[in-house]
Amino acid sequence: MSAMTLIARDELRLMRRNRVAVVAFALLVMLTLAAALISWSHQRSISETRARFQAQAAKEFEAQPDRHPHRMVHFGNFIFRPLGPLAAFDPGVDAFTGNSMFLEGHRQNSANFGDIRQSSLLVRFGQLTPAFVLQIIAPLLLIFLGYGAVARERERGTLRQMLVQGVSARALVMGKLLALGVVAALVGLPAMIAFLLIAGQPGALAGPMLVIALGYAAYLTLWAIIVILVSALVRRGRDALLALLAVWAVLVILLPRIAPDVAAQAHALPTRLETDIAIVYDLHKLGDSHNPDDPFFRAFKERTLRQYGVTRVEDLPVNYKGLLALEGEKLTAGLFEDYAERSFAIQTAQNRVNDSFGVVSPAISLKRLSMAAAGTDLAGHRRFLTQAEAYRYDMVQRLNRLQADAVSYANDTAGDARADQRKRISADHWQAIPKFRFKPASAADLVKASLPGLGLLLVWLVIAALALLPVARRLQKARP
Repeated sequence: MSAMTLIARDELRLMRRNRVAVVAFALLVMLTLAAALISWSHQRSISETRARFQAQAAKEFEAQPDRHPHRMVHFGNFIFRPLGPLAAFDPGVDAFTGNSMFLEGHRQNSANFGDIRQSSLLVRFGQLTPAFVLQIIAPLLLIFLGYGAVARERERGTLRQMLVQGVSARALVMGKLLALGVVAALVGLPAMIAFLLIAGQPGALAGPMLVIALGYAAYLTLWAIIVILVSALVRRGRDALLALLAVWAVLVILLPRIAPDVAAQAHALPTRLETDIAIVYDLHKLGDSHNPDDPFFRAFKERTLRQYGVTRVEDLPVNYKGLLALEGEKLTAGLFEDYAERSFAIQTAQNRVNDSFGVVSPAISLKRLSMAAAGTDLAGHRRFLTQAEAYRYDMVQRLNRLQADAVSYANDTAGDARADQRKRISADHWQAIPKFRFKPASAADLVKASLPGLGLLLVWLVIAALALLPVARRLQKARP
């Protein structure tokens, strides 16, 4: 048996004899398993609730009686964002962004009813998920188990004895690292059990799951190397513990909290009130379809009359008010899309600033990888909003087209007592409107989005591994 293997076995034996370490390890394993089960159950409950509400909203929309199509435009419809199976491992931004939208004509509403807005402020500190446990708590356990791995040998004077007996410093460091790596693997094992639960769910994708597994394996391995490095660089175990706790606090707690604030200062996002005011101002500049003297819509009316070869709107073969609704919705939807693109451009810039902190914090790189592979990052939220807006526009324009084709202009402008009945059309028309179907990202897209975070983690891992070489040479020359 090699010296490295003997050292690793002896280190594991010492850890096993340490009751505090064993209890801490057992508690972390239990916490990870509990987090996996709770998160999986919570995700299933959320998915079932949203599916139930979605079915109820669709039923209420289809159950509307015969009425004017434009009334259905304002009646609107609710849609809910479905969660992918990997959201049970890392819910990402889902709790912050909202999960439902009200779709109606002339407006582009934002997502609402995020868990953060409906729950205790404690939710802001992080949900109990496998991702949270592995990102935040697992490195802390590795620190408490391994801070004295090398420093203890120096304090006791056994380091010099081993070197004199022919044990190389490199074998010593690698043996200690091997022991802590075994502990790291055992820490990550419950999370893999969570993956087994997720793998059996419809829609689970093997590629993103593999990337997440590789990312967390690299992250825990990196922390094992960091612990051994610091333990080898200081002379006393107490100093190693304090230094490692400071490193953990900065890399895992402080920088991930500072990065979003820096990003927000670098690229300020207008408030909802500012955006709404700007949109109202631009809507007024577009024109007023109810004003016969409005330049834009007067020109639109003239183009329409020329197109159909008539001189009055009453002679058009279609309902002119329906054509106005189609044109107005086209204009407002373009304006809403422009503002949405500006907002997402700013948020993307903020994300770039935040992700750049991954160069100095592996925890940020891991979060980027984890959310991207799970489809719960900003890109996943944007995918939902984009598809929701496309569905809203199609739904509203279908109803506007019904007003143009199925309701006569004479009935639409009549003011007699029975006019309201003549304007109504069969409810079969809105029952024929397709239901909203969210199309999630493909496995290839999720993997591609997670590669930058995985690349940064691997760079961290290589740099930390290379740093072991000069540390081992320094230990080789150590003195009591």
